[in-house]
This record gives sequence, structure tokens and C-alpha cells, in this order.
Amino acid sequence: MVATIQAIPLGIDNVYVVKDRRVILVDGGQPGKFASFARRLRETGVVTRDIGLIVATHGHWDHIGCLAEMKQHTGAPLAMHAADRSSIERPNPVMPPGVTPWGRFLSALLTATVIPWLKIPAATVDVVVPDEGMSLEPYGVGGQILHTPGHTPGSVSIVLESGDAIVGDLAMNRIPLRLHPGLPIFAEDMAQVKRSIEKVLAAGAKRIYPAHGKPFHADELEAAIAAM
Repeated sequence: MVATIQAIPLGIDNVYVVKDRRVILVDGGQPGKFASFARRLRETGVVTRDIGLIVATHGHWDHIGCLAEMKQHTGAPLAMHAADRSSIERPNPVMPPGVTPWGRFLSALLTATVIPWLKIPAATVDVVVPDEGMSLEPYGVGGQILHTPGHTPGSVSIVLESGDAIVGDLAMNRIPLRLHPGLPIFAEDMAQVKRSIEKVLAAGAKRIYPAHGKPFHADELEAAIAAM
């Protein structure tokens, strides 16, 4: 069986539903969007008892906002890297630093206008993703989770046996963040971002699924890091 990926848009974010022998969910979207998520999940035909795992690609507010409610609704465990787990276990939303002029402007704007109003319910991380990564086979999905820091210290990506790769904010492809597929406009360490993208490509990624925007061919991401 080849895994399939369906996107559930929540604001400017995608929550991904990966269907294989079982189902995993990737990311938790923006706070306040759970009702929309639950309705869209029903439309995919997923039965909650088939969900084996929820994976958070990293700990920024727009990726963890509904995780607590998703855990309660599905009964599935939550997986996250140790370096980002405090962001959901003790939520304190912050904006990441911009690495482009537009990224710096957006970071400052959202810090002033959005961040002060955010309320994110806390949730417990049940599965800690190790630095060496982990297989998704025990959760019914052919693929692996890779530790891909750079956007945040605990960022992770999922690379499926099909070559589909769900990368969180290791790449972006949506207005107003980017006009075209490419590198993140926010990051803690762009040198690490490059190394992490190389790791994802070396793991066999052929098609990139960003948290923000539509999927695109991995060649475009390879070209983006070559131009750094």
C-alpha cells in the first residue's frame, strides 16, 4: 500500500493526514481552529481509532494551536523532538526571527499584533523524537521522522517510502510568506536549515509538502540551497 497525503488547511497552515495501514496527523494548526479541523477530518473518511500518532514538526504557535484538542479527540499520542517540547507543554507563544527583510517585517508585525492575544492549551508530549530520528512503522506508516533543525532547534520532517516529504517550515510556498517555493523566511539558523534540507533530500525526498502552501518538486528546494 502506498501512503496518501491529504491537506486540511487551517488558516495559512496545513495539517496533513497521512493514510497508510494506519493514519498519522502532522501538525496542529493555529489556535481556535479545532472545530474546522474536526469537520474536515470527518470529510476525509478517517475514523479516529485508526490514528496511530500525531506529529508536531516544531513548536511555533501556528503549528501547535490545536494539538491538545486533537489529542483529546483522537486519543492518539503526540510526538515531538525534545528541543521543542516545552513549547506545547508550557506554551509561551513567540515569533521566530526573520532571515529576510520581509521576514523581519512580518515577525515584528505579528509580535506586536497577534502574539499578545494567543491562548494555546498545553498538551503532554508522549513520544520524544530522538536526534537520530525514528521509524513510523510501529504506527502503521511506511516512512521515518528525521530531526531537521534550523527553523527551530527541534524541527522534524517526515519522509515517506514514496518519496513524499512533509517538512513543516523547512520550506515555504504561500503568499504572504513567499511568492514561489523556497527557503523559510523565518529561522533560528539558516546554515542548519541547509544541512537539514540536504538530509531530507538524501533520505529520498522527491516531493515536498510544506506547512504553508502547496507541494512542489524537491528539485526546487535543491536549487534553493545551491543558491545560498
